[in-house]
Amino acid sequence: MINLVGILLMLLININITLIIEKSNNYKQSERERKTAKIFLHGVMANLQGINLMLALVSLILLPYVLRFLKRAFWDPIRITKSMEAQGIRGPPYKFLHGSTSEANKLMEKSMNTPMELSHNILPKVQPHFHSWIKLYGRNVLTWHGSTPRLVVGETELVKEILSDREGGFPKYEPPEFMKKLLGDGLVTSSGQKWVRQRKLATHAFRSESLKEMIPAIVSSVESMLQKWVKFEGKEIDLFREFCTLTPEIISRTAFGSSYIEGKRIFIKIDELTAICARNFQAIRLPFFRKLVPNQDDIEADKIERDIRESILKLIKRREERKENGDDLLGSLIKAHRENESITLDDIIDECKTFYFTGQETTSIMLSWTALILAINTDWQDKVRSEVLQLFGDRSLTSEDFASIAKLKKVIN
Repeated sequence: MINLVGILLMLLININITLIIEKSNNYKQSERERKTAKIFLHGVMANLQGINLMLALVSLILLPYVLRFLKRAFWDPIRITKSMEAQGIRGPPYKFLHGSTSEANKLMEKSMNTPMELSHNILPKVQPHFHSWIKLYGRNVLTWHGSTPRLVVGETELVKEILSDREGGFPKYEPPEFMKKLLGDGLVTSSGQKWVRQRKLATHAFRSESLKEMIPAIVSSVESMLQKWVKFEGKEIDLFREFCTLTPEIISRTAFGSSYIEGKRIFIKIDELTAICARNFQAIRLPFFRKLVPNQDDIEADKIERDIRESILKLIKRREERKENGDDLLGSLIKAHRENESITLDDIIDECKTFYFTGQETTSIMLSWTALILAINTDWQDKVRSEVLQLFGDRSLTSEDFASIAKLKKVIN
């Protein structure tokens, strides 16, 4: 196409110059003027040939990238869709560049603007696109994030098979760019031998003996929260906000040996980066375009990531200045770094980011969800309260008490 444009330009200029020369002849221009016109024509033709050659060279350079783009944006979706349909797996139709994200965004927007009655059935509210697609296409659904295929698996036996795979047949997917900034290459995103090492360190840090030692700190944090609640007797309390304050304090004290004040800056920055991730979760952008023309979220995410890194480095440096590493997660990571060169400083930072984010997010959501379920099912709320009062009365929980909490375990599990 670029070559064709060059040829058309050359023909148009050639025609115009020929008309100029003919017009010059009509007016009986001098021999000198005609020679000047011919020299000008030859110069233009030479320049056009050079431009045409350059355009042809650029076309050859760009051709592999264009073909690769067309393969990924057109051919691969068609091929994968047909392959999945042959296995009985269907899904929303693929749309150029957007995949199925446009439909998902429309369903999400509609869901967020629709009131919901108090119920534990929240899938139609928080994931309306998956709820709709599963009803239309079955328990296993092929969806598209841009030109990247995603298989939503809802069959229990197939889920078990995937989770129990030990041969690497179901590798972890490449997380979006913003999620990489949030989690790094920690336990959640890593794979292979690196994941094995990280899992071993985490298992050591959270073994049963270590968990028992954490209980007094956990009880102390919970008691402080409950004492604060006494001041709000008869008033409404935002439990989710309270749990989002409680869990960072517990994680800071038990996993990183710091107070909530020391870890507060990290959690604030992680919340800011999480908000950016949520805004861009369904966004479709070309990777090279993001690097060439970063938007405000890109710039802000880079700055927040640097702030988180610096804050974690300060924690590491403060711990290294002690005579002992400690037996918590941070201590285990620093000890492994000193004894094994395969655990780098970046690995420690990524692992800390992972536990700061996942520890806070999952625990606060789980506590909030448990409170909601108990509020809806008041009979179970009465059973759990009766069990707790009968077993402990006014005394605090100890590590030996876990085995006797039967009803509360059922609710949480």
